[in-house]
Amino acid sequence: MTASVPDSLIPYDEIVQEALRAVVGRVLGTVAQTQALPGSHHFYITFRTHAPGVDIPQRLIERFPDEMTIVLQHRFWDLRVDDEKFSVGLSFNQVPSTLTIPFSAITGFQDPAVHFELRFQAQEGPDGPDPHDEAENDGPTITPVEDGSNVVAVDFKRKK
Repeated sequence: MTASVPDSLIPYDEIVQEALRAVVGRVLGTVAQTQALPGSHHFYITFRTHAPGVDIPQRLIERFPDEMTIVLQHRFWDLRVDDEKFSVGLSFNQVPSTLTIPFSAITGFQDPAVHFELRFQAQEGPDGPDPHDEAENDGPTITPVEDGSNVVAVDFKRKK
């Protein structure tokens, strides 16, 4: 006897995704109050460059047509956070830029200093976006330790 799981009328996957993106907002909001990261914390934030509400320079869209990863560590300014999005000043090849990124566009958040990571379901297509290079905004290159500790991965598969 095989029991099939009924389709849920409650969008649990969307609710969980939204709640985890709120974690990113709360963390960034805390940093925005002081405009400095505590201790050795630093963040890798990956987002879809063509998601609704994303506002980044055209040269970055051309270089990263699907997805981009930025690093918040030593050189960032004017970090502003509200309930729906954040904006931050970063430098790319010595050119200052302001990026505005809605939380709904984020596909990954990582703090390598404490081995913490969140992954979000991309809404791009069946296989998600193509692999991409990191944005290489000005700052040191840190290779994150990927030992699997404190990693939260949310990957809900939707039935169509």
